[in-house]
Amino acid sequence: MYRWLLILALAVMPLSAKAQQSAPPAAVLVADQVFLTRDRTLVAQGNVEAFQGETRLRARTISYNQTTGALTIEGPIVISEGDDTLILADAAELDPDLQNGLLRGARLILNQQLQLAANQINRVDGRYSQLYKTAVTSCKVCEDGRAPLWQIRAKRVVHDKLEQQLYFDEASFHIRNLPVFYLPRLRLPDPTLARATGFLQPSIRTTSQLGTGFKIPYFIKIGDHRDLTLTPYLSSATRTLEFRYRQAFKSGRIQFDGAYTRDDQRPGETRGYLFGVGRFDLARDYVLEFGIETTSDPAYLTDYGYSAKDRLTSQLTVSRARRDAYVRASIYNFESLRDTEVNDELPTIVLDGDYERRMFPSGIGGEVRMRIQAHSHRRTSDTDIIGRDVARLHGEIKWLRRMTFGNGLVADGQIGASFNAFDIVQDSSFAQNHSDIVPAAALALRYPMIRRGRGGVTHLLEPIAQIGWSGGNRLPIPNDESTRVEFDEGNLLSLSRFPRPDRRERHAVAAIGLNWSRFDPTGWDAHLTIGQVLREQADLEFTTTSGLAGTSSDFLLAGQIKTAQGLSLTGRGLFDDEFQFAKAELRGDWEFTRGRLGGSYVWLDSDLAEDRTQAVSEIALDGDYRINRQWTASADWRFDVADDRAASAGVGLTYNNECVSVDLSVNRRYSTSTSVEPSTNIGFNIGLRGFAASNGTERYVRSCRN
Repeated sequence: MYRWLLILALAVMPLSAKAQQSAPPAAVLVADQVFLTRDRTLVAQGNVEAFQGETRLRARTISYNQTTGALTIEGPIVISEGDDTLILADAAELDPDLQNGLLRGARLILNQQLQLAANQINRVDGRYSQLYKTAVTSCKVCEDGRAPLWQIRAKRVVHDKLEQQLYFDEASFHIRNLPVFYLPRLRLPDPTLARATGFLQPSIRTTSQLGTGFKIPYFIKIGDHRDLTLTPYLSSATRTLEFRYRQAFKSGRIQFDGAYTRDDQRPGETRGYLFGVGRFDLARDYVLEFGIETTSDPAYLTDYGYSAKDRLTSQLTVSRARRDAYVRASIYNFESLRDTEVNDELPTIVLDGDYERRMFPSGIGGEVRMRIQAHSHRRTSDTDIIGRDVARLHGEIKWLRRMTFGNGLVADGQIGASFNAFDIVQDSSFAQNHSDIVPAAALALRYPMIRRGRGGVTHLLEPIAQIGWSGGNRLPIPNDESTRVEFDEGNLLSLSRFPRPDRRERHAVAAIGLNWSRFDPTGWDAHLTIGQVLREQADLEFTTTSGLAGTSSDFLLAGQIKTAQGLSLTGRGLFDDEFQFAKAELRGDWEFTRGRLGGSYVWLDSDLAEDRTQAVSEIALDGDYRINRQWTASADWRFDVADDRAASAGVGLTYNNECVSVDLSVNRRYSTSTSVEPSTNIGFNIGLRGFAASNGTERYVRSCRN
């Protein structure tokens, strides 16, 4: 047999020039054999393929009647329209453009997800496909005759290709062959549509406080760039309406999440919350960001599982970051939900401004950094001392220079000065105005040594030492901003380890340490840092557990290990000469073929200066395990070692296949306070795949084997 390639003008009748301009592109036909019968019927047989625009047709035989202009096609027939639509049929009669006609014993497959099987399909203008006596499913259909896991049967289904919608007449939902419910009319999006107005996946939530309730989200497409999701949450103890609003702009985006509640927990009261975020690109590289967090009462977020936050932050920030300059202006509002804190006595309103610039003078080399920072925090209380308000202005200029000597020694030097001005009001125990100028200088030396071993393994050993000095004496001002100090490998060589400029280390201070790293091309890497700070005079502002009290600090030990087998360990701790730890934390994660396991341990010794009357010792574990291709189990557990009781625990089980997703979770919170009670939450979600845009490349296809 010879293979023929013919470019056919299927519409053989003479066309006017105007008609030719609007005519569809010519069809291309490829077949093993092509011949013309006596009645002027063109017949193509054997491996027949026809192309018309984006439409591609494959069949056993195609007959074209030049008199009627009809195509008679014998199957098996495969018609593909782009990447999203595939039609399989036994026989068909179509027009030359493949846009209108009838297909018998047909199946329509959308986006490789949803299958619609029908006795016949009527194609209309290439836009509509009318399917009669139809079964719709995204489940795998086995050849042994077993019914799919679920299906929707309908007298008629209309697929609107342009609007990407499916319309059902007299539809019934079946699990296997068992009818569950009936709907006279039903509209669903086809899987090629990313956003469409309609109901989303429902869920069931059971809690010990609110009972069993249902959530039925309804998505509203307001336009191409904004949408609203409303979710009624109804149970015997609550009537809640959740909402989410999103909008995208040319230069930014916003999102608001919230809920409105009337429940039996607080009869007669309205409860709710509102969280919002936004970001906008402004002129001259400026960026505006905002965040809103507010709730009606301290227990609401926890009762309804919206958030575990016990302090809320609302803020508005305008900033710009360039290679050599940074500017930021922010306003914050803080709200504490903790029982032990009174918002009127906390600095809940904060104003912050920063400007930082760096320059590289060619005459002296090195780098010059300048910074100006303005800050103000205010308490709403009018009571003396308790309602103290503070404003300050901080400025700093310093010159930094690095030198590398021929023997490999690296020296980092800096010299500079800072000024501070404070205004303290509503506190009779402190004078109102304070100011000072603080000169400072430091020299740090490091000597990196590298050794290369077998297999490309590289070892780096780097001893480090620094001597620094800051002049002047500390101002007699309250400590509002630097009550918690962290000593870690990131600030071992800092001139001041206080987090904010209202406190600064003074006099001579030295730091010594050692860094070691191992790099292995096979993936086995390790890093270790040990260091200590020595000072001329003890700083009484450092708490005992900060590790920096006295003239000799605790030893800092920090390390990390990563292996090619997916194991990673990260740890950090502060211990004294007797190897007694003031702080310690350890985090480990192991990622293996079928899952992940992680855990952490935190230890904080008791410290009245940090409002910690007893030690904190806590273990947390979390992980997930893929049982098989469809089933995944997960769990998390947090245990308070100091109190010898569990803080929280949870387990989850998910099932995913090509047509359904099921999620079951059980969580228990053991903590209690005057506003929050222990509770147990049970969540159940079930969703049908195939009526939404694909959310990834995962394929959880089941086997037809028993």
